[in-house]
Amino acid sequence: MYKRVFLIIMDSFGCGELPDSDKFGDEGSNTLKSCYLTGKLNAPNLTKLGLFNIDGVDFGPKQDSPMGVYCRIQEKSAGKDTTTGHWEIAGLVSEHSMPTFPDGFPKELMDKMEKAWGRGYLVNKPYSGTELLVDYGREHLKTGKLLVYTSADSVFQIAAHEELIPVQELYKYCEQARELLTGDYAVGRVIARPFVGEYPDFVRTSNRHDYSLKPPKKTMLNYLQESGKKVISVGKISDIFAGYGVDEGHRTVSNQNGMEITIDLLKQDFEGLCFVNLVDFDAKFGHRNNADGYADAVTEFDVQLGEFLANMRDDDLVIISADHGCDPITPSTDHSREFVPMLAYAKNLKSNVNMGTVLGFDSIARTILDNFGVEAKDVKGTKLF
Repeated sequence: MYKRVFLIIMDSFGCGELPDSDKFGDEGSNTLKSCYLTGKLNAPNLTKLGLFNIDGVDFGPKQDSPMGVYCRIQEKSAGKDTTTGHWEIAGLVSEHSMPTFPDGFPKELMDKMEKAWGRGYLVNKPYSGTELLVDYGREHLKTGKLLVYTSADSVFQIAAHEELIPVQELYKYCEQARELLTGDYAVGRVIARPFVGEYPDFVRTSNRHDYSLKPPKKTMLNYLQESGKKVISVGKISDIFAGYGVDEGHRTVSNQNGMEITIDLLKQDFEGLCFVNLVDFDAKFGHRNNADGYADAVTEFDVQLGEFLANMRDDDLVIISADHGCDPITPSTDHSREFVPMLAYAKNLKSNVNMGTVLGFDSIARTILDNFGVEAKDVKGTKLF
């Protein structure tokens, strides 16, 4: 048994289209390949773990004997969003996709929102978060109305300038929205999107906050917690699970900050799971179709990964994976339906083991629960090693 498991999610780091990608309009998507083709990707530690030896990865430097266990994993759930992906990683498979609103949210709902907020709103349709600020930021400042928008994902997003609407007040509006978004309107996440600056140079801040649905069933986090193991979250993990099953949460302002916190936790003593989400890959580069930036971010992560690996204890296990894709060179700025890589390493774990293609992100939950000897009959995933 490994005393500590570090599960690091490179948010949106897919590695090739799934067989059903055509149903999602994602044919040809391959986030890893798009990063590689920039010529800027330099990831020796991920490479040593077996990233380019994964089935279907027909590019990049192969290793004769990768130091980790590796495979690609196919999502079971009907979706390609953050909440669905993370829930499945934690053992909860979603049979139905969460509701999306390609034409905006219905008037009857928005009337209730206005009444709760005591403020009006602008936009109410799918929009790029950065373009939204340029197109509507000035009107927002002039009228005091909230910027409400969505995307191809199951989200209700509210943007507001921090000098007009303080962050805590924006959070209150998001909490009110979360209470109203139930039943047919039960989106996966309500997201606070505060920003600062002046036109046309508005900039979103690190004070983003996600308000997720509470998982409808227990997840790996609850089972570990109930067995006496500690569950620590880094990044937006606690938000994604609505705090359900989390003992200790650490917010982050960047990928680098997230890894700094994780490396610090590596030096502390606990028994259980440290569940990490690094969101910059998705939020700053995938959604903005910035392949060069994405490749640079992976390169920067790889440097910190080297420090992490060097400080691992004999009874530590690290698993690196993703929750979906977000190919930065396809025309769409939305998530993409892709396989995700899985790389695992421990000092005494058998090396150079190719698990091929595995069905179900919940295989990660099954593997972690089995490591700690925790039973969870409703987690159906296949044990990876």
